[in-house]
Amino acid sequence: MYVSSCRSSDMGDVSKIEEHWQNMFGPAHVDQSVRSAITACWMALPKDRKTPEALEQEMRRLFERALKDFKEDCKAFIN
Repeated sequence: MYVSSCRSSDMGDVSKIEEHWQNMFGPAHVDQSVRSAITACWMALPKDRKTPEALEQEMRRLFERALKDFKEDCKAFIN
């Protein structure tokens, strides 16, 4: 699923498995996953850094790193 999500929309029809995943994991699932990640990050922060600002900084750092890795993986496995 991870690698197949790198495909561009011009690559034709989505397979039945991918369609199933898209239907199963819609916007509500994504929203809940993001909220769970925020909660986990908050719990992992050291006591002296538990501020909304520190949480936002860590979440942005992790998100940017994940996007960078995703793009690199797409280049390595798809192109």
